[in-house]
Amino acid sequence: MTICATAEPVTVPPLRRNLRFQMLWIGMTTSSLGVSVADIAYPLAILAITGSPARAGLFAAVQMAGSLLAGLPAGSLVDRHSPRTVLIVANACRAGITVLVAIALIAGRLTLPLLLAAAALLGMGAAAGGAAGMLLLRSVVPNEQLNGALTQDQVRTNGAQLAGPALGGALYSIRALAHAVPFLFTAGSFAVSVIAAIPLKPLPATGPARAQAPANAKPDGQPKPDAQPKADGGMLAGLRTLWAHPLMRPAIMLVALVNTVLAGIDLIVIVLLRHQGVPSAQIGLALGIGQAGGIVGIALVKILHRLRPGVVLLVTCVTFGPAVLLLSVPFGPWWVAAVVFVAMLSVPAALVALDIVVVRQASAEQRGRVVAAGMTVMTLGAPAGMIGCGLLLQYLPAQTAMLVLAAILAVGLCYCATRRALWQAPWPS
Repeated sequence: MTICATAEPVTVPPLRRNLRFQMLWIGMTTSSLGVSVADIAYPLAILAITGSPARAGLFAAVQMAGSLLAGLPAGSLVDRHSPRTVLIVANACRAGITVLVAIALIAGRLTLPLLLAAAALLGMGAAAGGAAGMLLLRSVVPNEQLNGALTQDQVRTNGAQLAGPALGGALYSIRALAHAVPFLFTAGSFAVSVIAAIPLKPLPATGPARAQAPANAKPDGQPKPDAQPKADGGMLAGLRTLWAHPLMRPAIMLVALVNTVLAGIDLIVIVLLRHQGVPSAQIGLALGIGQAGGIVGIALVKILHRLRPGVVLLVTCVTFGPAVLLLSVPFGPWWVAAVVFVAMLSVPAALVALDIVVVRQASAEQRGRVVAAGMTVMTLGAPAGMIGCGLLLQYLPAQTAMLVLAAILAVGLCYCATRRALWQAPWPS
């Protein structure tokens, strides 16, 4: 008689009892809210100092350029070192820079060169912190709960986009400390993120609940002293992997296309509604209500995930074409709110699907560089999209500009829809 030993089933505790994940979520949520507040406070401060909208736009462009330039090096950094350490250092630096900006504002010595230098450094910190946060999440959550964790993470993103602008405007209206309150709030949010990340340690790399720990990590999550990623390829390895992979390439191209074409859509909507005589407060409220669709859409993630991940991604992007056309109809702010709300419903499911078809296809040795390369490529066209929308508005009526954007989007989506790898991509077992 043969006696077979059977392993006792291991029960994975729910995410709400995963202290590592909850600490990371709280820290990332707080820092995201701080960034959203700063995105309102910086333009207001620059307008107050210089009176120039162009210089306010220059700040945003420099910040984005810093993020793009640091994207690939950041990916290589998190592949070679502990993502936890990279996140702590990046957010500590962002907190320090923001405090310096607040001090200069209080002292009356905040100048445009100082702001542009801060913008470049903040953009670099965002690139490093973003890549490290994505990998750290995978190290503190079991594989079988990763989809649920990513779904919950959409609450962070959409909640910050919804609450941040209103909070930033309210904090900047406080005249105490020379309008520096929103900057101090943002610095504090980065500090909370640092404190939350300090006790984090990856799950042990054994057992059925094994997390996707970096291949160069020791059991305690720290990198080996002589760790070198296999098949190194340098910091460009992520780009080469994206381009060579039949699934990653069309997925990233699809999202990059949407991000480029729709980069300036808010600006066009604002111009359209202003032409209709809509007050500024109603314009902001309408756009905020529209963004709430991303939060409501979190409840649809499991339903939409009955489709294949590539199909979810395609369907979500395809809905943006009709949405752009509907936004060109001059039915007022509540029409805009309704159209944006509906268009945002499937975005959380699409972002989880994007993680499936890109991040989880990468090897552990190159995952950081693939993440950073994907983030870089997906946002690379955004500055051109903003400039293009500005030129369209300068030479064409806003409604005509909407039609042009819809046509460009349709052509790109038709190409991406022909990629068979997207249609056939399965969910992981």
